Amino acid sequence: MAIFEFKLPDVGEGIHEGEIVKLHVQEGEPIQEFDVFAEVQTDKAVVEVSSPVTGTVKEIKVSEGDIALVHSTIALIDVAGELPDGEGQAKESKEEGPAPEESKEKKKESAPAAPKRENVAAMPSVRKLARELGVDITRVAGSGKNGRILAEDVKRFAEAGQQSGQPEAEEVKTAAKPEVKAQETAAEPAGGEERIPLRGIRRTIAKRMVESKHIAPHVNLMDEVDVTELIELRKWGKPIAQERDIKLTYLPFIIKAVISSLREYPELNASIDDEKEEIVLKHYYHIGLAAATDNGLMVPVIRDADRKSVFELAKEVTEKATKAREMKLDVSEMKGSTFTISNLGGFGGQFFTPIINYPEVAILGVGTIKEKPVVHEGEIVIRPQMYVTLSFDHRLVDGDLAARFMRRFKQLIENPKLLMMEMS
Repeated sequence: MAIFEFKLPDVGEGIHEGEIVKLHVQEGEPIQEFDVFAEVQTDKAVVEVSSPVTGTVKEIKVSEGDIALVHSTIALIDVAGELPDGEGQAKESKEEGPAPEESKEKKKESAPAAPKRENVAAMPSVRKLARELGVDITRVAGSGKNGRILAEDVKRFAEAGQQSGQPEAEEVKTAAKPEVKAQETAAEPAGGEERIPLRGIRRTIAKRMVESKHIAPHVNLMDEVDVTELIELRKWGKPIAQERDIKLTYLPFIIKAVISSLREYPELNASIDDEKEEIVLKHYYHIGLAAATDNGLMVPVIRDADRKSVFELAKEVTEKATKAREMKLDVSEMKGSTFTISNLGGFGGQFFTPIINYPEVAILGVGTIKEKPVVHEGEIVIRPQMYVTLSFDHRLVDGDLAARFMRRFKQLIENPKLLMMEMS
């Protein structure tokens, strides 16, 4: 019998950590090779992590809600026979040593100082606070769920004047208990607070939005587009689409107009490689679509959108939106976009300023269609107007270039016959 160290695999490009959303097994249970061990939330999606071996789960080293680093050990599995090629074996002393609780007690007796840990469960903001206060976060005992270190723990550690020493773990934990107990037993006051852990997709959104705003200097350009002819074209095409069991919205036409405009102004279909200090112009068109779900914002990608017809785009838009709502999108379906469209028109919003889907350099925000008085051919008439906003990275895209892109997009949407003539 050998002990296999099951380490969190690299489940996606550039991903270095993941949140354990759900564990599918318990300690002492058998597990087969390829059985799902856990569901892990990455920066892109929720993915299933399967066991690479058959055996019995000896010890699970993570809990639901934990943030685990890629290649860190998440479980020990008793395996009959040889381990997979290239895999290490846990030390036998782990198996024959004292029970976990017993080991902890012995460690406390022999080493009063809190041990230094390799993997620390703490939010980036808490880590930053620790650095600012000069606190070694690996020596702070966490009072949060599953031992997570909270900002209060770091502040308490700093106030105790133990930044340069090694505090006793038991002392810190004891100090945290009264506060936690009070939160658990106090009656909920009328109009009080509710604290919800920042987890899963919402945590990913928060991190990516901050990253985008921190790196890319955002500039916003807004305009109104007359969609009278587009409405007529869609009205003509809807029954044809219905015969093919396709839901035809305005979005496929918007995608086509965006692609045609990107061809003319390729600087907006690009990214900046900050490490190599290079501009990457992309001669393919993978369009990201910001989709609202009950779990937060997701961005499925329509690959090679320039090669698809309006009906094909309409069908894929519906399929991707459905999969996003049902949390069934694969990681591969949410990466590689070159330009993103965020459509809030269905929710009634007019102008808004979308945040760039970094490392892209531009995003188009589409608002609602609303009838309003406008000047048309020298007369004041009531016509439907669609509100659009282009957010762009001013490091690469200048204002005049953004204005020309928007003017071209507007021309194509207001004259959909021209758009149809230019389709490849």
